[in-house]
Amino acid sequence: MPSIEALLVFSALAVGLAVTPGPNMIYLVSRALAQGTRAGMISLAGCALGSAAIMLCAAAGITAALVAVPYAWDALRIGGAAYLAWLAWQCLKPGAEPIFAPRSLPRESNGKLFAVGFATAALNPKVALFYMAVLPPFIDASAGNVLVQGAVLGGLQVAIGVVFDALLVYGAAGAARFLATRPAWLAAQRYVLGVALALIAAKLAFGDSFRGVRG
Repeated sequence: MPSIEALLVFSALAVGLAVTPGPNMIYLVSRALAQGTRAGMISLAGCALGSAAIMLCAAAGITAALVAVPYAWDALRIGGAAYLAWLAWQCLKPGAEPIFAPRSLPRESNGKLFAVGFATAALNPKVALFYMAVLPPFIDASAGNVLVQGAVLGGLQVAIGVVFDALLVYGAAGAARFLATRPAWLAAQRYVLGVALALIAAKLAFGDSFRGVRG
């Protein structure tokens, strides 16, 4: 088992991951604001399972093998960039409604919300990078089963992420009620978010490969 010191330091790093914007955060906020807190929480359940799947793969060494193949990593990176670019276009295209504005949408089944949440997290390069760059230094071969240590640390990260994302979903629903009566704020938010998403997509698409990334 990891030491108490290792668990505390790893927890601090996991909090840093949780508050960093990424695909999971964007998806959960958009679901909560568009369809309500319940839809956001169902999507969060899918995201949690997707994150757990990556964690287990990393603990078993599968993710390491995937990321070691340059073309596989590039496909993951470019796919994530394309997804963010699409979200940016939804914000910036003429006549578009703000992505965080409360509005009527076709209701998605619980199964679809869960499945999309799972896919969003499972294909999230930020989480894969975290496990491959941060997890290994906290595993001590002399402290017991390496797979168990990786699972314990990874499970801790997933738990911290779920707590933060749950707070985010509930906060997003409150923000929707606030913005509903302030159209100027909605318009400004749409353009600011669209530009930010486009910049993140460009950074992800044209950034360094996995080997050049640190944390």
